[in-house]
Amino acid sequence: MDYAKVWFVLWAVLWTGYFALDGFDLGVGFSGWLAADGEEDRRDIFASIGPFWDGNEVWLVTAGGATFAAFPPVYAGLFSWLYPALLLILFSLIARGVALEFRGKVQDPAWKKFWERTAAVSSLLAALLFGVAFGNIFRGLQIGPDGYAGTFLGLLNPYALLTGLLFCAFFLFHGQLWLAHKVAGPAAARAARIAGRAWYPLLGLFAAWAVYSWADTGLSANFIERSWLLLLPLGAGVSLLAARLLLARGRAACAFGWSFGAIALFSLAGFAGIYPDLLPSRLDPALGLNVYNSASSAYTLRLMAWVVALFLPVVVAYQYWVHRVFGAPLSAAELKRSGMY
Repeated sequence: MDYAKVWFVLWAVLWTGYFALDGFDLGVGFSGWLAADGEEDRRDIFASIGPFWDGNEVWLVTAGGATFAAFPPVYAGLFSWLYPALLLILFSLIARGVALEFRGKVQDPAWKKFWERTAAVSSLLAALLFGVAFGNIFRGLQIGPDGYAGTFLGLLNPYALLTGLLFCAFFLFHGQLWLAHKVAGPAAARAARIAGRAWYPLLGLFAAWAVYSWADTGLSANFIERSWLLLLPLGAGVSLLAARLLLARGRAACAFGWSFGAIALFSLAGFAGIYPDLLPSRLDPALGLNVYNSASSAYTLRLMAWVVALFLPVVVAYQYWVHRVFGAPLSAAELKRSGMY
């Protein structure tokens, strides 16, 4: 078994799991206020992601750990070449976590408003910067014989910014669908309307990203060589359409499921496009970091594969359990007793 290839697939799946799972609470973080009308709505909106957001970040920690263990040069490259962007993401996630935890600790309107704004800004910045970072990876970095030859401002290129905006649009739509089926009353109806309106710019950004990716990145090569891979971006488009149709029929929970699928297929399409690279070079393809020149030893990869086989099902089971236990919206009485949010 070629464990390097297996770990590329696992690497892609872990990042995809993070985007699809943490995407909805990042979306709620920066756009939930749009569906709120008063303190009670804002309380319900923050409470809807309370049991989930920190568990979703397990996928981020696992993806980072897998990168370090399976592809050490890639981990080193990311934290050297993209260090400013990753540091900003880290600070954003820290601020988002603190805001979600601190908002309900003091029953003062000014206190709550400060942490609500902190959650909104940090969630939006994290979503945008994740998109910019992976947009640069999908496009290819300026990797030369001596390492990264670009600048921090060079990371803010049009393609990366477009990908960042697409991430934000995906997460906004995903987050509002979550609220549409998770909270009750007028807030849910407002969230459904916002999701319906957000779908149109999301579809436009996704189409623009697909065309730009085909014309100006190396993503198209694998899709031309292996035409069956086209099912991934096409599936993402179909999933978006299904989500919109189900939302129009008032089936927000099912629409959320299709939105989850759209984000997952979009992410997997990006990773499928760069294979076998993990950090492609835009200057010279031979200088990129790939599964052949950056993987750990076969023994290390085989040992970690057994660890993942044992513990990944535990993580999945935990996520399933949390969604089963906290599947229904909390009642007003439960929220009052908890004193949270």
